[in-house]
Amino acid sequence: QVQLVESGGGLVQAGGSLRLSCAASGIFLRIHNMAWYRQAPGKQRELVAGVTSTGRTDYTDSVKGRFTISRDNAKNTVTLQMNSLKPEDAGVYYCRAQSVTLRSLDYWGQGTQVTVSS
Repeated sequence: QVQLVESGGGLVQAGGSLRLSCAASGIFLRIHNMAWYRQAPGKQRELVAGVTSTGRTDYTDSVKGRFTISRDNAKNTVTLQMNSLKPEDAGVYYCRAQSVTLRSLDYWGQGTQVTVSS
């Protein structure tokens, strides 16, 4: 059974930092492209950051320079370091794993809540 379990969310003041982690079981993350998405109330889920199986990273413009995505294939985890948080960064953050060998193998975590107070 495949599971992605996010952790590290919480309440933080604007300007603060959080570190989200996504731990995978049942799959090997080294053969998956990984990404973090977020969904704010009343809004669509959006891509925040991604890291390919080869280590290439990409970020949505609003988080560039503040967020860093990284992967540890040995630990089967992906992290999202979030600095200089803004109220608009709040939402439920989801981890996604997509197989590079078969794109239909697409997994999501249950999400972790991030709240940023102004």
